[in-house]
Amino acid sequence: MVLNPSDPKAPAALRWLVAITPLAGAIIFPLVVPLVMARVGIGAGVVLVLVLSGLWFVAMLKTSEMPH
Repeated sequence: MVLNPSDPKAPAALRWLVAITPLAGAIIFPLVVPLVMARVGIGAGVVLVLVLSGLWFVAMLKTSEMPH
């Protein structure tokens, strides 16, 4: 699912996903984690940080545009 920049026929949805992945993580992460920490507890917040950052890292790797 790696986007090849030299491929002019890449699906529009994939290009949208590549563009929105960094922005979504940067917005959702600081909003959700403090809310979970305040409502559930610090332990749940730490677990959420680990899970979200791991998922975000994998999503960033999967949608990265790397030269071949």
